[in-house]
Amino acid sequence: METLVSQLTDPFRIGLILFLFLTALRTRAAMGLVSPLALGVVFVAILLPLTTGAETLTNNEAKLTAMACGIVSNAIILGCFVSAWAVWTKVRQ
Repeated sequence: METLVSQLTDPFRIGLILFLFLTALRTRAAMGLVSPLALGVVFVAILLPLTTGAETLTNNEAKLTAMACGIVSNAIILGCFVSAWAVWTKVRQ
């Protein structure tokens, strides 16, 4: 649970998911929204534990746990952005 909370409050992770969402919005006519967002969530969840936390996570089990929690936290963060975007588009209409 501590890992999930720390990932949910990580500003670098939030920024990556935000810009993933903004990029997906700009390219949705050609690519759609679901597959780029799903692949981006998984990519960020794998990328961050392998690069930023490499010195703190020494065994593979800890890295896999961080990646699994990363997928969940990325999905939660992305869900917040998608919800805010849906509300924004309803208010604009």
